Amino acid sequence: MKVFNITARFLRLAVASLVGCTVAGAAAAQDETGFQAYLPELRAQALREGVRPSTIDAVLPTLTYSARVVELDRAQPGNPQSTTSPPFAPYKARHVDAARISRGRSAYAANRSKLAQVEAETGVPESIMVAIWGHETNYGSYTGNFDLLRSLATLAYEGRRRSLFAGEFVATLKIMERGIPRETLKGSWAGATGNPQFLPSMYLRLGKDGDGDGRADIWNSQADTLASIANYFVNAGWRPTQPWGLAVSVPSGFDRSGQRNRLVSPRCPRVFERHSGWRTMAEWRALGIVPQGRAWPADDVLATLMEPDGPGQTGYLLTGNYRVILDYNCSNFYALSVGLLADAVEQ
Repeated sequence: MKVFNITARFLRLAVASLVGCTVAGAAAAQDETGFQAYLPELRAQALREGVRPSTIDAVLPTLTYSARVVELDRAQPGNPQSTTSPPFAPYKARHVDAARISRGRSAYAANRSKLAQVEAETGVPESIMVAIWGHETNYGSYTGNFDLLRSLATLAYEGRRRSLFAGEFVATLKIMERGIPRETLKGSWAGATGNPQFLPSMYLRLGKDGDGDGRADIWNSQADTLASIANYFVNAGWRPTQPWGLAVSVPSGFDRSGQRNRLVSPRCPRVFERHSGWRTMAEWRALGIVPQGRAWPADDVLATLMEPDGPGQTGYLLTGNYRVILDYNCSNFYALSVGLLADAVEQ
């Protein structure tokens, strides 16, 4: 009887596994069928936007549905109802660590002539360019290995953000028509590509030739990478005469209720909820704020105050240039880490 029970359980498990595999296989086949049926829509959009038929017809027959890309997209965290924010210190320890600072200083030294030239042309600090590069791909050491066209076509078919990803798919075809080979067009599952992790449409708009060879190669050229990052920052409104911000000490007994931000930003509102209202550096100094390890910027420079680890810990006065960093990635922790890494790299 015991042998029979074990055998019966084994058979039930085997049948369940077989049914599961059959269902999964059927679902995968259905996804692939639906994906292939959707591709003519992408073809029509690409034609409307001026892509050559020969380019489209060289790509579409090679595309298959990627279940992995959809799985990664659906696994993205997000809880808009949460009202709590984690501390910044653990994130800083991971992203402004000794190894990243050391590699940043090496990249900074190796590219000084090009960095100096780009800063002179754009006003974007050398260290900020290097820090973005370091945060996005650890100075080019990992740029992603997903086939952009397959990933973007899959995400467009999946449909939750069809307009965005269909547009990025067409932009990738246009990059091919600029002479960038298909095998170079790798990146993250969501379509970010190259050393600065630009979306394809951003590359078309802001990719910049930094080495004078006639094309913007953000995949293989460090000069083009840095020039393109700087061009992004210029486009986003970087002000050459201002720092991104500075670390400060906030006095005990500081009246935070009187510094609340009463404005609601249309973009990334939860990010800006953590900032105070705007005051000049002179006004912050009069309120007892003290810089940590650096001089005050000009008295008339406007800044907001943020205390990401709460009262009694390091705070930050953040200028309009900090908001330019947020334009690259709408995350306070990201933008703070870029600024702090830039400061460390140039020391």
